Formats: sequence, structure tokens, C-alpha cells
Amino acid sequence: MKRIFTLVMLSLGLCTQLKAQEFTLDADIRPRFEYRHGFGNLFPDDSKAAAFVTQRSRLNLAFQDEKLSLYFSVQDVSTWGDTQQFSATDDNNSFSLFQAWIRYSFTDYWALKLGRQTISYDDQRILGEVDWAMQGRFHDAAMIQYSKNKFKLDLAFAYNQEQQNLVNSAYTLTGAFSYKTMQMAHLTKTWDRASFSFLFLNNGFQKFTNDPVPLANGLYYRQTTGTYFSFPLSSLTVTGSAYLQTGMANASTDLNAYQYMLEAKYKAGKATLTAGFESLSGTDQVSEEKNKSFFPLYGTNHKFNGYMDYFYVGNFANNVGLNDVYGKIALPTGEKSTIGLNAHFFFANAELADDLSKNLGTELDLVYGKSVGKYVKLAVGYSQMFATESMSAVKGGNTSNNTNNWGWVQLIVNPRLLSYTFKND
Repeated sequence: MKRIFTLVMLSLGLCTQLKAQEFTLDADIRPRFEYRHGFGNLFPDDSKAAAFVTQRSRLNLAFQDEKLSLYFSVQDVSTWGDTQQFSATDDNNSFSLFQAWIRYSFTDYWALKLGRQTISYDDQRILGEVDWAMQGRFHDAAMIQYSKNKFKLDLAFAYNQEQQNLVNSAYTLTGAFSYKTMQMAHLTKTWDRASFSFLFLNNGFQKFTNDPVPLANGLYYRQTTGTYFSFPLSSLTVTGSAYLQTGMANASTDLNAYQYMLEAKYKAGKATLTAGFESLSGTDQVSEEKNKSFFPLYGTNHKFNGYMDYFYVGNFANNVGLNDVYGKIALPTGEKSTIGLNAHFFFANAELADDLSKNLGTELDLVYGKSVGKYVKLAVGYSQMFATESMSAVKGGNTSNNTNNWGWVQLIVNPRLLSYTFKND
């Protein structure tokens, strides 16, 4: 708390010195209870379900004047009980800096944004904030931004290091597709409610050789290129995307992969009906020279392919890919509440070994949401996976005969704690 208080005081002082126009302070508190009995993977034999409560406690500080914007976001992400009671210290390393960036507008159209920031576009399939995950996702990057007449262009650049070395510059962080270098271009054109965007993303990963010990030996690169569109037709809205991934899957394997999606959303009275299909290419479970497995890298993958996170949420890389046929229905249950049911039918995109069927299984997701008060929202969910023997084969071998389900309850509290406008001298 001392660190949070210090940041607030420093920000207030900085705002006064800069003759700021507006300062805001917001909170984001969200405890979530989860019951896991086959979440993320098939439930193993001779095991018991997991149950726990996690909580995000985030404080957001923002300042903005005519040309300059500042943003700080600090957070504690912890599990209830992970620190011993009556302890003088918090040893779980749960406190972190989520965002810290500055943005300066040089003209009415051009701006520069520097620092730790979220990068989120379109339906968040490739780049997203990942707000479902308590910790969220950020990038340390520089971004040049242009915006005029419903046209936007963002150019982002990143060069990552683990520390301030005197010699050498090996980057050993590899989890979650952590990159050493990144170059990105994203452009969007909108017309009334319709929109079209184009993305080019180039990630450079550290290459290592073992001769005789692991040594850094340059970089290998992965490119993701594609488009996203949304087109409304009266009560029907059609959205779609298509991406290619090229370059290298790892230091020694070529990559040639694709993704495409087409979805139709129809408003029928108070109900919203959605039908869609997504295909992500995969690699056959036989010898192939190229890797053909698409991975959506830095997207909010929890919102796609079922809420039980069997696919692409930190898993399922370099696998047989996925074809997902899905349907959704959302209904209001009151002035401030809704209920939704999603059904996903999963199939492997590539061939499985041992002549196994491509049918991986079916998932049902039921979610209820209600606005409890001005700043408070409640969400409750239940999901069930009906897996096949093929799912067992691609997910590591746990039997598909056990029950696989998951339930959760989440409270989201987002109050604005302070909003203050400073007068210029």
C-alpha cells in the first residue's frame, strides 16, 4: 500500500507541475472463485477437483492535457491464503507494474506512445489485453500513431532485455512467446459501423546453439499477416478474419500456417443469435519438414474456442490445429441481467496418428451476468466438456472417460475514486 500511495502522490505532484487538465484515479477489484474438474485438460484418474479464490486489486492513475497523456496501473494478483496470516512481509511476489506509459501528440494527427502498455485490436484474436487473466498482458514498446478521417495507423517497435549488461545480450525469457524484438503495423479504416483492418507483426526470438554449452546465436523470426472485418446488415452483423504465419516455428523448423474465421450475429427481438466457424491449421502427427501449426500469439484466447481453455491458452502449440463450429444464444433475463449459452464442436485440422477420428469433442458454456450496482457486476459460469478418445491423444493421454467440468463466480468492482480538473495559471 505504501508503494501505491507514493505513486498517487508523485502523479498528483507531476500533474500540478505540468499544469494538467485532468487527473483520474480508478480501481479494479475482482475476486473470482473457481472449481476445476477438467479445466484446461482432461481430468486425470485418482485425482480430486481443485478449488480456490484469486483476486486482482488494480489501481489506475491517468493524466491528460492538450498534448500529453500519462498512465500508471499497479496491481496485486494473488490467491486467497497464499501469504501466511500475521506475516510482516508478502513473499508471493504478487505486486507488479501493469502499465506505465506516456503519450505525446505532436500534431492533431501524429502521436508517440512510449512505455509498458496494452496492445489490443479488432476482436483481440492476435493482440489483446487478456482481461480474463487476472494479470493481463502488456508490452514494453514504442508506438507511433496516426489518426485522421476514420483512418488509424499504429506502428510499434520493441527491443527487450532482461538486465543492463556490460557484455553480451542473450534473452532467455521464452514463456508465452516472449520476444526479443517486435515490429508491428496495424491500420484500420471505418465507415459508419463497418470496419476493415490489416495487421503485420514480426517477432524475433533468441536463437541458441549447444556447442558445447547453450550460447546465443542470433535471432529467428515469425511473421503474422492478415485482416479483420466487421460488416453490419440491418439486424445481421458479419465478421471475419484471415491470417498467415510464416518464418520459423523455432530455431530450426520452417513455419507455414493459417487461420480464418467467419461469424454471423443476428438480433432476433431481445435475443442475440451467433453462428460461426474458425479454422486454425495444424501439423499432421506424422513426419513433416514444415511446422503448419498456427498460434494466435498475444490474443485474448480465452474468449475463443470454449471457455475451458483447452486450446491456445498457454497450451496446444505445435499441435494438430483446430476446426471449431460454434453457436451462441444470449437472452436478457431482466433490465440489468443476461444469460448466454455457447456450444462448440471441435475437430482436429490435421491428421491424427493411429487412424483416430478428427472429432475432439463438444463443449457447452453457460454464463449469467448481472449489474448489481453502479460500479458492481456479477458473473457466474458453468462449462462441461464432452471429450473423445482423440482429445485424449492430442492433450497428453489423460482418459476421456472422466467427467470434465468447471464452475466459477466472479465479482467485478470498478469505481472511479477521484476525478479532478486543474486550472492553468
